[in-house]
Amino acid sequence: MAALCRGRHRWKRTNCLYVLTRNLTGTKWGLGGTCVNVGCIPKKLMHQAALLGTAVKDAKKYGWQISGPVCHDWSTMAEAIQNHIRSLNWGHRVQLQDKKVKYLNIKGSLVDEHTVKGLTKAGKEMIFTAKNIVIASGGRPKYPTNIPGAIEHGITSDDIFWLKKSPGKTLVVGASYVALECAGFLTGIGLDTTVMVRSIALRGFDQQIAGLVTDYMETYGTKFAWKCVPKRVDKLSSGALQVTWTDTQTGSENKDTYDSVLWAVGRAPETKALGLDKLGVQLNKETGKIVLGADESTSVSNIYAFGDIGEGRPELTPTAVKAGKLLARRLAGQSTELMNYDSVPTTVFTPLEYGCVGLSEEEAEKRHGKDGIEVYHAFYKPLEFTVAERDASQCYIKVVCEQGGDQKILGLHFTGPNAGEVTQGFAMGFQCGATYSHLLQTVGIHPTCAEEVVKVNITKRSGLDATVTSC
Repeated sequence: MAALCRGRHRWKRTNCLYVLTRNLTGTKWGLGGTCVNVGCIPKKLMHQAALLGTAVKDAKKYGWQISGPVCHDWSTMAEAIQNHIRSLNWGHRVQLQDKKVKYLNIKGSLVDEHTVKGLTKAGKEMIFTAKNIVIASGGRPKYPTNIPGAIEHGITSDDIFWLKKSPGKTLVVGASYVALECAGFLTGIGLDTTVMVRSIALRGFDQQIAGLVTDYMETYGTKFAWKCVPKRVDKLSSGALQVTWTDTQTGSENKDTYDSVLWAVGRAPETKALGLDKLGVQLNKETGKIVLGADESTSVSNIYAFGDIGEGRPELTPTAVKAGKLLARRLAGQSTELMNYDSVPTTVFTPLEYGCVGLSEEEAEKRHGKDGIEVYHAFYKPLEFTVAERDASQCYIKVVCEQGGDQKILGLHFTGPNAGEVTQGFAMGFQCGATYSHLLQTVGIHPTCAEEVVKVNITKRSGLDATVTSC
């Protein structure tokens, strides 16, 4: 929570920006928020650890002589990643000092629309007044409250990246991108990993692609318990966790033991303890998120919010960073530019990465009608997979376009190596109104996976085989 201050408080400063962070329950960390401490950064590094394990297997096909078994040491990886995170924490603190921003590591709440109360660890109360108040308190993973033993014996993504010892055999409950990413890198470093899915995987993403991602994970070694719901978690005398669940398709009850149970069943915004109800700040009653205008304003004129706590906002770090910068410039009177939340690219860092920007096929069809869209697609084989003799049957490209006119591109979906790097480049085209014609006019870089995007020419409607056979 940041207060753009101009007025009284116990430390007599004026014309300043105060940044207050809140001490929450569970794993605690330094500056940088979810992304730096328990999100994008450690996730990508552990994903990289898993990719290196696959690369070691591929290396033998490429002539590398590797003698003896290759194994992974969790503590070595965890220590290195945690040290890197601490360096980022320090870097953020230095940046605040350089910009003359006062950082207060205290718990903040709102007294009224211009007053923030801070409480230190020692119990000391501090009062700040401000013309404008900005809330960016983010969210935390949710635990199911109706499953006995879930909270007592489970962990979340907040915890997995800070474990000093290997989580061992792990059950991941949930099928969001967080769940699949965690399950993917755990499998990749050699751990017995199962994903328990209540309904569908990657809700909100293109469901054809979601199926390819989970199909690849199953061949990769991740186990899936489809259409299953956990009932309870019990800790046995051996220390193992016994999970009881119901198969909703058959009605049967099943049990198995695990070393760790990781809950990835959604996130909750950190809004409850801020005192927003007293001020009349409008929240979505179902999600608890703050209802925002296009300029990140709340229902109280001088209180603003951005990031994961905003209703309908993408829970993505780069989106929050950009929205925050634009908001700061508007509040400082330097700009009137608003955040554009359309066509925000993202990547799911599963064993087979999935990058996308724009609409899913389902959403495009919903908005434009089945006859109003044209879908170009291709199954391709990355050159790196050939010598290694790796299965590429889930490497796929889908370009969703408007049917008429210049065929404006509505969505682009890519599964394969370095999906984030590929998608980032094409995402800029969406800001420029890219069309299918533009795609065809683009010269590919050979030999790359990205060049297959500019070569797509088979439509789903044609029913022709979309497998790429040339180099």
